[in-house]
Amino acid sequence: MTSAWITGAHGFIGRHLARSLQANGVKVAGIGHGFWPEVESAHYGVSYWLNGEISASNLRQMQQVLGLPDVVFHLAGGSSVGSAIAHPREDFTRTVVSTAELVEWLRQDSPATRLVAVSSAAVYGSSYSGAIPENGRLSPFSPYGTHKLMMEELCRSYAANFGLRVVLPRLFSVYGTGLKKQLLWDICGKIAAGGSVDLGGSGDELRDWIDVRDVVHILNQISKFASADAPTINIASGTATSVRAIAELVTKQWSNVGSSKPLITFNGRSRPGDPFSLIADVTQMRQYTMASFIPVTQGIAEYVNWYHAIMENQE
Repeated sequence: MTSAWITGAHGFIGRHLARSLQANGVKVAGIGHGFWPEVESAHYGVSYWLNGEISASNLRQMQQVLGLPDVVFHLAGGSSVGSAIAHPREDFTRTVVSTAELVEWLRQDSPATRLVAVSSAAVYGSSYSGAIPENGRLSPFSPYGTHKLMMEELCRSYAANFGLRVVLPRLFSVYGTGLKKQLLWDICGKIAAGGSVDLGGSGDELRDWIDVRDVVHILNQISKFASADAPTINIASGTATSVRAIAELVTKQWSNVGSSKPLITFNGRSRPGDPFSLIADVTQMRQYTMASFIPVTQGIAEYVNWYHAIMENQE
């Protein structure tokens, strides 16, 4: 791979992926939403950034400037279950319509390009209590999961009918420094505001946490397995960790950096669209890639340290 495009390169995973690719000698371009000054995008290894919709006209504009890419990493789309429930039409457009535009451009203009279309564990739904294999039943529990599944089906259709080379990684609970949303960001923000921290659910909910650095390492490796068979691969650590345990890791590290340890409580009210358990069977992933995972204890400690650094810079 000498050139790659990343849709959604301005996002959390996209920035990490771009920097990793550039460090390995890949020329990286990106497209998506957000003003991104050249000096900032270059910091993340992005040599060309187009602020706009994923459309045939914008993709052809990139083609004229850059030529055709070896790989497209498709990270653009809806960003969370909550926002998809609040704005389902917008989530559909960002996830499904953008994918339709991308695969049609690939079919017409760049059929030899490999496509890594990043999906989510949300496609599995809420009926699982143990490790979920890729061939498990798909029953999305939210508009977010439904739209991700529709995205997958579009990619599979273009692979089967037009020979596009596709691989479909399903990400579980990705976290890491730079993530300014979701559970860790919320916990740190509430602790910083002072007092006890009240969280939804029981605290016993199980998730499969994986550091973003591990994710981009695996995405780099599996791109070469894109094919007309459109294989689906769970991307996770394969280890179940409760929300309560994650919260305890955050509070422990918070006290380690010199602040008092806050009290964490759970109100028992689960958020709409949130399954109780999402844990991956990673047997298939192990066949595609060798990965030594960053322990969640290390990753959470680094996240809290990063959050503290932000606070200090704002003072």
